[in-house]
Amino acid sequence: MSETYIGGFHAVEAALDDAEKKPREVLIVGGRKDARMSTLLTLAQRRNVTVRTVSKDQMDMLAPGLRHQGVIAAVEAADYQGEEALELPATPDRLVLALDGVQDPHNLGACLRTAEAAGVTAVLIPKDRAVGLTPVARKAAAGAAERVPVIAVTNLVRSLERLKELGYWITGLDGEADDSLYQTDLTGPTVIVMGGEGEGMRRLTRETCDRLIKIPMQGKIESLNVSVAASVCLFESVRQRAQPKAAKRK
Repeated sequence: MSETYIGGFHAVEAALDDAEKKPREVLIVGGRKDARMSTLLTLAQRRNVTVRTVSKDQMDMLAPGLRHQGVIAAVEAADYQGEEALELPATPDRLVLALDGVQDPHNLGACLRTAEAAGVTAVLIPKDRAVGLTPVARKAAAGAAERVPVIAVTNLVRSLERLKELGYWITGLDGEADDSLYQTDLTGPTVIVMGGEGEGMRRLTRETCDRLIKIPMQGKIESLNVSVAASVCLFESVRQRAQPKAAKRK
């Protein structure tokens, strides 16, 4: 079993609250005795998780580049799902998020956090030219990286084609699209495809989509951050799925 470190109060508290598995240990920088640290230590004691005090330098070495707030936890590393995990029956409740070349680990983590909250079945990311499950991404995901299956694929277009064959509707977000998110039926087995920062979806990915939609923008800003856009789209799908069948858009 491989391990990784997650850091920051929110991420560590989420790991301690996970009913299915718990951190192997929690490490804290000595000297902090405020209410938030007290709450975290109480959670660790309740879950029977060992707490060790280390220096800030030691913590920085264990979790390089991570803004840890003086607390990290050793957790089982979330493994990528293999491409065989794409064989997902196209049942009406299926909702998949595909990210075409997201580079910023904060954005990936935020997308995973939203995906978990929206009940997404799986998240697809390319193996190359995209960020993976780094410690920074895991922290931004606040525990969601361990709860949402992340499928790393060699060829995103080929993977989307396979999901089409299984009966999914491939829906790409494109600011130049004619159809509005709010005029599109996002119920049933659906894959929502988001492009990376700056360039958006690649041409072949765009051409693979069954339909392209846009988020109507009212101000002067032309586009949203990819993680924000993912939140808008996923929860519009969640909203539609919660409506009585007779009220759903055609």
